Amino acid sequence: MNQLSSFLGRHKGFACLVLLVLVATAFTASPAYAAAAKPIKWGFMVMKLAGGLAIFLYGMEMMGDALKVVAGDRMRDILGRLTTNRIMGVITSAGVTAVVQSSSITTVMLVGFVSAGLMSSVQSIGVIFGANIGTTITAQIIAFKVTKFALAMVAVGFVMWFAGRQEKIKQYGALILGLGLVFFGLTVMSGAMKPLRTYQPFIDLMQQVSNPAVGIIVAAAFTGLVQSSSATTGVVIAMATQGLISLEGGIALILGANIGTCITAALASIGKPREAVRVAVAHVTFNIIGVVCIVWFIPPFAELMRSISPASPELAGMERLAAETPRQIANAHTVFNVFFSLIMLPAVGLLARFTEIVVPHRVETPEQAALAKFQPRYLDDLLISTPPMALSMVRREVTRNGEVVEEMLSSVPETVFVGNVDEATRMREMDDRVDNLYAAIARYLSKVGRETLSERNADEAVALATANSEVENIGDIVETHMYHLATTCSANSIKFSEGDLTILNDYHGKVLDVFKTAVVAIEHDRREAAEKVLEREEEIVDGIDTLISERQKKWLKEDHTVEEMAAFNLMTDIMENMKRVYEHSKRMARLVTRQEFSTSLVVVPQE
Repeated sequence: MNQLSSFLGRHKGFACLVLLVLVATAFTASPAYAAAAKPIKWGFMVMKLAGGLAIFLYGMEMMGDALKVVAGDRMRDILGRLTTNRIMGVITSAGVTAVVQSSSITTVMLVGFVSAGLMSSVQSIGVIFGANIGTTITAQIIAFKVTKFALAMVAVGFVMWFAGRQEKIKQYGALILGLGLVFFGLTVMSGAMKPLRTYQPFIDLMQQVSNPAVGIIVAAAFTGLVQSSSATTGVVIAMATQGLISLEGGIALILGANIGTCITAALASIGKPREAVRVAVAHVTFNIIGVVCIVWFIPPFAELMRSISPASPELAGMERLAAETPRQIANAHTVFNVFFSLIMLPAVGLLARFTEIVVPHRVETPEQAALAKFQPRYLDDLLISTPPMALSMVRREVTRNGEVVEEMLSSVPETVFVGNVDEATRMREMDDRVDNLYAAIARYLSKVGRETLSERNADEAVALATANSEVENIGDIVETHMYHLATTCSANSIKFSEGDLTILNDYHGKVLDVFKTAVVAIEHDRREAAEKVLEREEEIVDGIDTLISERQKKWLKEDHTVEEMAAFNLMTDIMENMKRVYEHSKRMARLVTRQEFSTSLVVVPQE
C-alpha cells in the first residue's frame, strides 16, 4: 500500500490521464454520443485536458518545492508552534498548508510527527483543522482572473530560475514559473472544455453532478486517485470558467474533494504506530462530519455565497455563470472550511476520544520495547519531501544517539577505573544501538540529499552527517579502547591510588560535561553552547598533556614497583582516550560555530 501511495503521489499526471481517457471512452461509447448532432473530437480534447492538467500539477509541485526552499529556514520552528496550543496549531498548520499548497503534504508530515512521538493525537487534530483551511488558498489563487498573465509569469520566472546567480533568486524564479504554469494549465484545460458548452450529453451530465451525492462521489474518487484536492479544485474551476457547472454542483465537488484528500493520510499511516493511525481516522471523521452537516443545506449555502461574491448582472445565461461561479466556488470552499473548523475546535477532545475507541492502545511487550531501542524514532520517510523538517528530525535522532553514548561514557568510572569486566561488557553491547542508529541516520541523510536543498540546508545536512560520525566515533572509543582498558585493569589487578582516582574522576567529569554540551549545541544549533565547549580546550587538553608530562618526568627520577608502573601506564591510556573524546566533541562544536565542515564523502552503510 505504501508503494501504491508513493506511485500515485509521483505520477499524478499519469493517473489523471488514465481517468480522462476512461471518461472519454465512456462518452464515445454512449448512445447520447452516437445521437449527437455535432460530434466532438474527443481524442484532441482529452489530449488538451490531460496536457493542461499535467502542466497545472507540475506547476503546483514546482511552486510548492520553491516555497519550501524559500521558507525553509522559517519553517525550522514550526514544530514548537504546532504543539503550543490548539489555536496556534490551527493557525500554523493553515500557513504551512498555504506554503506547500497541499493539505495532503501537511497531514503526511503530521503522521510523521505523531509516529515519532513528537505530538499527541489531541494536538494533531487542531493541525488537521488548519490544513483544511490552508488548502482553500489554492482555490482562491486560481479563482482570480489572472490567466492572461500566465505566459508572462512563465517567461519572467524562467529567466530568474535559469539565469539567476544567487540561490534565492533562482528559487523565487521557480516560484513565479510554477505559478505561471498553474495559470497556463488552467487556461489550456478551460479552452479544451469550451466545445462542451454546446454538447448536450455533457450538459446533462453536469446537471447530474449538481445532485450532491453524485458530485461528492465523483470528486472523492478523482481526488483519491490523484491524491490532490488541488487537482480537483483546478478542474472544477476550469469547468466553472466555461459556465459548464453550477455553484451547487461546484460545492458538491469541493465537498467530495475534502473527503478524497483523506486517502493520502490513510495510506501514509499504514504500518505506522497506532497513534499515527488515529491521525488518519481523525482526518476522515472530521471531513465526513463536515460534509454530512452541510450537504443538506447546499441550496441556501449557495445563495449566501452568491450574495457575498462579486456579481455580473450585465451578463446572462452561460456567460454570467462563467464570470461569477469560479469566485463563488472559491469563497464557498473557504467559508465552509473556516466556519466548520471553528465550530469543531471546542470538540477536539471528543474527536480524540473517538479515535482512541476506534484505534485502541496496544500494550508493548518487553521484547518489542527492547527492539525499539535499536530502531530510529524520529526518521520518517514521509518528511523527506520537506527537507527543513526532515533535517530537524535528524537533529533529534543524532541527539538520541548521543544520549546512548552519554550513558556509555557515564559508566566509565565504575567499569574502567576498577576493572569491572561484566559492566564493561554491558557498556560495549550498548554500542550496537549506536551503530544501528548511526547507519539509519546516514541512510536517511542520503535520501534527504537527493531532494532540492537550499545552500543553507545542504550545509546543515553535511554538518549533521559529520556530527553523526563524531558521535559514533566516541561510541567506538568507549566500545573498543575503554573496554580493552577495563579488561587490562582486571587482568592485571591494577588498583589506583586515591589521588589518581580523584584526578581520573575529575577529568572524566569535565569530558562528560563537554560531550553533553556539544550534543545540546547540535540539537538546538546553539552557538553559545558550542563556544563553551571550545573554551575548555586549554583546561582539558593542555591540562591532560601537562599532567602526563610532569608525571613522566617525576617517574624517571624515582624507583617504582611493577604494579605502580602498570597503574601509571593505564592511567595515561585512559587520559589519552578522554582527550580523544574531547577532540571529537570539539569538532561537533566547530560545526555549530561554522568553523569546520566535512568535505569528505559520507559513506552510507548498506542495508
